[in-house]
Amino acid sequence: MLTSHHPHAPDAPPAPHGTRQGVSRPGGHVLAVGIPGQRLERLTQTLLSTGHEVSHAEPGQVSARIQQAPPDAIVALDDERAGLAVVREVRAAPAGRALPLLVVTARSGPAGVVDVLRHGADDCVAETSDPAELSARIEAKLRRVPVPVESLLLDPRTGLYSSPHFLDELDRELGRPVAGRRAGVLAVVAVAEMSALEARLGQRVRREVAERLAGVAERAGGPSGRLGWDDDGHLLMLLPGVDEDTARATLQDFARQVAGTRFIVADENVRLTPAVGWAPLAGCARREQPVERAKDAVAEAIRHRDLRPVLYAPWMRAQPDRHRRPRRSLGATVKLLLNTLSPLLVLALGVGAPFVFYQQTYAHGWDVGSVVYWVVVAGLLVSAALIVLECLYALDATPRPQRPAQPYPPASAVIAAYLPNEAATIVDTVESFLQLDYPGELEIVLAYNTPHPLPVEETLREIARRDPRLVLLPVVGSTSKAQNINAAVTRVRGEMVGIFDADHHPARDAFQDAWHWLSNGYDVVQGHCVIRNGDSSWVARLVAVEFEAIYAVSHPGRTRMYGFGVFGGSNGFWRTDLLARTRMHGSMLTEDIDSTLRALGEGARFAMDRTLISRELAPTQLGPLWNQRSRWAQGWLQVSLKHLWRALRSPVFTARQKLGLTVLLGWREVQPWLTLQILPILLYSIWRAGGPGELDWAVPICVLAMLFTLSAGVVQACFAWRLAVPELRRRRAWFWRYLFVSTFFYSHFKNIVARQAHLKEALGDRQWRVTPRAAAKAVARP
Repeated sequence: MLTSHHPHAPDAPPAPHGTRQGVSRPGGHVLAVGIPGQRLERLTQTLLSTGHEVSHAEPGQVSARIQQAPPDAIVALDDERAGLAVVREVRAAPAGRALPLLVVTARSGPAGVVDVLRHGADDCVAETSDPAELSARIEAKLRRVPVPVESLLLDPRTGLYSSPHFLDELDRELGRPVAGRRAGVLAVVAVAEMSALEARLGQRVRREVAERLAGVAERAGGPSGRLGWDDDGHLLMLLPGVDEDTARATLQDFARQVAGTRFIVADENVRLTPAVGWAPLAGCARREQPVERAKDAVAEAIRHRDLRPVLYAPWMRAQPDRHRRPRRSLGATVKLLLNTLSPLLVLALGVGAPFVFYQQTYAHGWDVGSVVYWVVVAGLLVSAALIVLECLYALDATPRPQRPAQPYPPASAVIAAYLPNEAATIVDTVESFLQLDYPGELEIVLAYNTPHPLPVEETLREIARRDPRLVLLPVVGSTSKAQNINAAVTRVRGEMVGIFDADHHPARDAFQDAWHWLSNGYDVVQGHCVIRNGDSSWVARLVAVEFEAIYAVSHPGRTRMYGFGVFGGSNGFWRTDLLARTRMHGSMLTEDIDSTLRALGEGARFAMDRTLISRELAPTQLGPLWNQRSRWAQGWLQVSLKHLWRALRSPVFTARQKLGLTVLLGWREVQPWLTLQILPILLYSIWRAGGPGELDWAVPICVLAMLFTLSAGVVQACFAWRLAVPELRRRRAWFWRYLFVSTFFYSHFKNIVARQAHLKEALGDRQWRVTPRAAAKAVARP
């Protein structure tokens, strides 16, 4: 043990707690840190006997003590993990960053020494060492002139430029002649979880996080750049001579690699969400300009947490409310007028313009109208044939693996909620999730946003106190479901994540069944969403049967036909690592389909399981149904514009999958306008024949084509009943009504919605209109 060999040391009284021993000693003032007891007394005697002035502090009091009276050195007793806590406490204090810090450990072996050194101690000695050795080590540290990291060109631990020197590098780049500078960008990288990490682990995590991010940037390669860090834990990236497209691609790849990596930060295994903001160097005269601009862009990136680098735009600084986007050049009044007149615009574009075109081309000797007629007939026949094929393929959909290939891992359910819209149903939903049957560890994360506190939040907190499986995660500043999911994905502990809307009640064994797929080589599995409030209204009954046609027939049939499934936004189960890399993009109205295409582009495998049940609420009125389907249709258009051409050129997809993507993303956007061409062609035919009475209405091939087209809807309704869940299958009257309404009204309703959505996208109207939720009478289950 560290005991003094001084002949008078055993009789020397210990230093009074917190006081100095007499006059200043040549050895300097040492702060001894430890829990009062025999070990601390022995350490004190040793320090006094070797000529040091000693004062004391207990763990947790060190920061305050060194701020009041900084010592020349600190010697801390290490008791299991207590020494690491003291090291973090010292280094977290500004006054303690440059102080010599030695740890006296009772642990044997090199592991303990390595641990404290890696966490910031300058030296570590065994408690059995000779007192003279301890004194010599202290003296060696006292003779060292402390040099703050900020004064060094490169941080010796991270290899990064310190903030002042990074800014000097930026000055040199901005000082180049414009012709020689060419291009270049400055990026600032923040971590969305930094506040939570710092609250748990102290300020030292800022440097550790910056070090981890820099390691990924160096491994990623790409354009040569200079890396630094600031006191807020931001990674600073200077990419000289890089154009904006290259910079965006480089930063995007970097962000995805960070999100897909688990890091050890302060002995914790964590997942990080990089928020990347960047600004071009062009047009910047002072170094503060690109830094400030990039940090403004970082604030926007943190809000979305979707891994997309955000390019600075002037509105980010000028707009007081960051949550609002600037108005587009088209005035709100004009846009409202155009939306009001959109049905007339659709008729003018889809009927009037083609009719005039057919007339004019006929006048010039070209009978284009007749050619288009046969194109339309062929298109309708193709659509009907595809529906029939989907039905046939659905009969032999790939069955779920009977057993898991690996043991059940920890799992997480994420419920995304906009609380004011879900207040009437959210408690019932949470209670339903707490009744799930899963052999492994299961946590239920309610990721929600609300513009103001609600009484239901206290009820939810009471449930969380009663059952620790429920984790409440308010997402401050969120404006979308995507942001809620992105905030939750780094907080979950599960190896798989089930994503659900706030009105869903999954089957008790849903997570077990999902793991059967994921453990057998799949990355995502989409379940069967069943309507549970069909008795509420005729609209809900219509949607209930439609969902059976979608989830029991179309999705399984398409998955088998084309070799890939899609994520439907809820009741979908992801491998957590894939979801962390993919995220959800809140700018997309159908963020679920967008995430599907991005994950498929990485080679992910998607499965569809109609026996993986979750029950949800349907709109009960035509207005909310219109808003919901309008958002879906516009979102599908966004995905088609963004992904179709890219997917067709991608080597990842097979020819069969590319055919499926063409149907899913291309044909679905063309079909609503193609079916509308019946009207201008009919008007053109009547005009050319000289009147309605002169037209032959009973052309056999036309009649047969019409009957085949109508029969496809009948076939789909029959298959939907055949493959429906038991509680809906016994409601035969619902399927008969759906068959009639869908044939003569609902199909046309959806085509009208699609055309209106196309016009809204062209006008830049991307407003998200939420679907109201209300508790309703559920369909009786068998």
